[in-house]
Amino acid sequence: MINSVIMQDMKDIESRSEDWSWLWDKAVLVSGAYGMLPSYIVYFLIYLNETHPEHRTDIVAVGRNAEKMKARFGRFCSKEYFHILNADICGPIRPELHIDYIIHAASPASPQYYSVSPVNTLLPNTLGTYNLLELARRDKSLGLLFFSSGDVYGKVPDDTPTVTETDYGYIDPMNVRSCYGESKRMGETMCKAWSHQYGVPAKSVRIYHTYGPTLDLANDKRMFAEFVNNIVNSEDIVMKSDGSAVRAFCYIADATDAFFRILKDGDPGTAYNMCNSGCRISVAELAQTLVSLFPEKELKVRRVERAQNSSYMESPVKVVTKISTERLESLGWKPKYDIKAGFGRTINSFVQE
Repeated sequence: MINSVIMQDMKDIESRSEDWSWLWDKAVLVSGAYGMLPSYIVYFLIYLNETHPEHRTDIVAVGRNAEKMKARFGRFCSKEYFHILNADICGPIRPELHIDYIIHAASPASPQYYSVSPVNTLLPNTLGTYNLLELARRDKSLGLLFFSSGDVYGKVPDDTPTVTETDYGYIDPMNVRSCYGESKRMGETMCKAWSHQYGVPAKSVRIYHTYGPTLDLANDKRMFAEFVNNIVNSEDIVMKSDGSAVRAFCYIADATDAFFRILKDGDPGTAYNMCNSGCRISVAELAQTLVSLFPEKELKVRRVERAQNSSYMESPVKVVTKISTERLESLGWKPKYDIKAGFGRTINSFVQE
């Protein structure tokens, strides 16, 4: 549901553009609609419909679990503009409406799934991408955005100062964890191919660590999600590494702004890095920062070893955090939330609920 933090984010996203008329009287299909990132896109489309009732944007929310869809969006599921398509994108997608825009965000995005379900990880990025590209081709859609990942870069040379969209490294296709990065690479290639051969205006966004009020705290085992869960439940933060790894974190309102900019103004057949490089921080520093945001809880940071039988698969590739976002910034994008503001909003959102 939309609490006050999410509502403030919706107003903020709207304020970043003077013109949203390109979405009026259009139908937008969002795959994986109740997931962490795409749900914010759906929330914003709901917000536009509710605050501008004189215009209508039909939402086609695709997901395999209708109950999760209703749990995420509540009473808005019964609105005339909201259409639930209970389907697996790895099969044919046949919405009743003509689709103007497609946002393909259906894909497991946490390393906890890569070892136990590699097939189900790669299929949405390949077969699912095929089905949605064919839908865009059939309906002559105005734009398709494929959610990719920084994992496509693989192991770039250590002397690469800043990774741009044209820098690539090695990925071992025989490492089961490559089910994610390799399938994202193929999904991008498919977007390029359909753009080149059929004129489908497909774009890709390479997403780095992004967080916000729609995190699935019960199931998300990524370290920053677990840290947020600790704070929300007034527990000491449990760190399962030495904390030296550095990551760059982007708040979800900044990310959602980027997604709409690429969908509308991005060049077909092109990929865009989406990363808030200004928020680079080590895991240990992040843990201490989150504890310091809520001193009244009197929490500490503790370190434990990750269980040997854990399904969480660490990447064999060193994570690159110096990412060029010049291509995205050329579309007018500029992130505004720092670590304290973004994680503070995230935690307060869960406390409200």
